[in-house]
Amino acid sequence: MSYITPVIQEKKDNMVKTIELVNGKVLMLDQSRLPIEVRYIECKDYRMVAEGIKKLWIRGAPAIGIAAAMGMALGAQDIDSDNFDDFMKEMEVVFETLLATRPTAVNIRWAVERIKKALHERRDEPVSKLKDFLIKEADAILKEDVEINKAIGRWGARFIKDGDTIITHCNAGSLATGGYGTATGPMRAATEQGKKIQVIADETRPVLQGARLTAWELMEDNIPVTLITDNMAGAIMQKGEIDLAIVGTDRTAANGDVANKIGTYSLAILCKEHGIPFYVAAPISSIDFSIASGKFIPIEERDPNEVTSVFGCRVAPEGVKVRNPAFDVTPAKYVTGIITEKGVFRPEDLHKINKEDMDLKSIMLEPEML
Repeated sequence: MSYITPVIQEKKDNMVKTIELVNGKVLMLDQSRLPIEVRYIECKDYRMVAEGIKKLWIRGAPAIGIAAAMGMALGAQDIDSDNFDDFMKEMEVVFETLLATRPTAVNIRWAVERIKKALHERRDEPVSKLKDFLIKEADAILKEDVEINKAIGRWGARFIKDGDTIITHCNAGSLATGGYGTATGPMRAATEQGKKIQVIADETRPVLQGARLTAWELMEDNIPVTLITDNMAGAIMQKGEIDLAIVGTDRTAANGDVANKIGTYSLAILCKEHGIPFYVAAPISSIDFSIASGKFIPIEERDPNEVTSVFGCRVAPEGVKVRNPAFDVTPAKYVTGIITEKGVFRPEDLHKINKEDMDLKSIMLEPEML
């Protein structure tokens, strides 16, 4: 494994750079080391990219979709074939390797399907040109993601008032995307508009993405943040200290059910009980219109050591049984609105945004409706 020491230029537009494809290598910020150490891993082939996704060097639905696209671009460069069918046969191994890394987030599949479609549309071109195309396409997906997140930020900021305190869970910021962030997008946009806001970040056990990543990232961006343990949220809501919640999503079903980091469901129920709006920031690439509800979303079960140990220090007895689902599903009835790059929608209207003849303005959720 090769580590690269970051330089000042790696942070642009007040955003932490998560991933980049440079000179035939993928530079990936090793988020498993944050906030103690800021280091970039140099991934030289698609297998190493897949390892990074699996081991959480990079995480967050949009970010791993981008990583998958870059992994496919790397994988293509190593294929020695001038025939399209032979080339695609070897690419299938690359596709399957990346798809097997994390089953819940839909963005890897989205990236694979986008790349497959684009390659088949160019099947008459020389394989050498297809390899060049994949490099450019991976970079395009990265740049598109940043613009999508900024659009999510603009739409979501309309629901944030000056002086609001926002609670969030896990990390759906620059670190989880190509840049700007999904759940943090509205927070950034509201701050840029001059609104004075505060953020409450759940620590997010078992691997502490809220404590290690969200708190660090917001502090880097000079957005006021307070860290709490996951089981404090209800008590703080009871005191009237939370105005709204914004979280991300790894996969959202057509009916508006949301799969996000374990603990999101509990947070949504608490918000419902206390009359607090609960928003989900969901780029359309993370919405799976092919599944009717959240009960069809596969839930990744991770290594028990993530629960029994914290940073290598064991905190539970040897031999104890462990459950470690990485995600839970929040039913649509607990979701106030879903913030996309096309606007904010009620969960029950989400399926309509995929219809070509739909007037989206007619189904958009507006702040004055609440």
